[in-house]
Amino acid sequence: MSNLPAAAGGSPVRSTKLYYSHQSINDADIQAVVDVLKSDYLTCGPHITECEDKLCRMTGARHAVLCSNDTAALHIACMAAGIGPGDEVITTPITFAASANCALYVGAKPVFADIDPETYNIDPKSVEAHITPHTKAVVAVDFGGQSVDQDAFLALKKRYGFVYIEDAAHSIGTTYKGAPVGTFADMTTFSFHAVKTITGGEGGAVLTDSDELYEKLLLFRTHGITRDPKLMVHKPDGPWYYEMLTLAPNYRITDMQAALISSQLDRLDVFGRRKKEIVRRYDEAFGRMKGILVQKETEGSDSVRHLYILRLDPAHLRIDRKAFFEAMGAENIICNVHYIPIYYFPYYEQLGYPKGLCPNAEALYDTMLTIPLFYAMTDQDVEDVITAVQKITDYYGY
Repeated sequence: MSNLPAAAGGSPVRSTKLYYSHQSINDADIQAVVDVLKSDYLTCGPHITECEDKLCRMTGARHAVLCSNDTAALHIACMAAGIGPGDEVITTPITFAASANCALYVGAKPVFADIDPETYNIDPKSVEAHITPHTKAVVAVDFGGQSVDQDAFLALKKRYGFVYIEDAAHSIGTTYKGAPVGTFADMTTFSFHAVKTITGGEGGAVLTDSDELYEKLLLFRTHGITRDPKLMVHKPDGPWYYEMLTLAPNYRITDMQAALISSQLDRLDVFGRRKKEIVRRYDEAFGRMKGILVQKETEGSDSVRHLYILRLDPAHLRIDRKAFFEAMGAENIICNVHYIPIYYFPYYEQLGYPKGLCPNAEALYDTMLTIPLFYAMTDQDVEDVITAVQKITDYYGY
């Protein structure tokens, strides 16, 4: 095979496309969903509680509340925290929009702290610099699947008294200093979107140790409606009786999704081991490749990665990120970029957020690329990705 990149006239590394992520569904997953379809309950049934219990056992959290997606999880977490107009919520710009939108949903103001230029996680020092008397909460994102610096955020929480929400959409299965993600923050949210390590097609969850927050989360998941007599204002008319105590959305999840998530959770260790194998091979190859910078792991984090990020070094490459992205596509390696800084979006521009707020985040965005990483990748798939990157860096390197 020619060492010339396909974009420059050579033969592509692969004859078929390899996408940046793909779900892994086995016969047990399919059977779990089929069993629900044959049962009496398609939603509001027993599989939701069973899945919540499994999440608690796996993480050590006292309570878990399944909901429709991680955006919903973040929204009801903000509602449960009592965040509202006049409050500020600090988060990172290098994340999906929901991590900041959840503040807007409850009338609060998102405030963007910069990232650590080596780990790409939100920088606790930048968070502290942005704390004001209006700071109500911090939404810290486990970017790519590695834990944030939990010790630093817990110390900041103790010092300033904010509500700590961990957006762990990427990091189910990750541990920090031996403890599973899911128990550090006041509330931790998970995502079960199709490209995540564990999938229900869609789905989310909020985990908490607080009984008070748990009761609120249950209300806010389902219209603000309760059937619990202990919470009711009026005496029940009969066994059918329920009350709406507050205004809230409908963020319920189906039993079909809960059954799929629960079945997938049985393979979390298997998924995690394989992803770690791939990451080790990537780190070994890209760590010595000129023109490529590798993401540094947060100290204490044993990560189950959702994303593998390459950062291009313009000092050693005569190719920009867009051209590199297209060159990888020509090799049939389909990449992505995670993420566009949130405040670059027109909606946030209209709210008055200018560019230049977070220099480290903006520099990362200009040079980053997400390459394939998922459980079902074969060893040959992994080597194909490495070969494609090597061909392009060799050809376009200084």
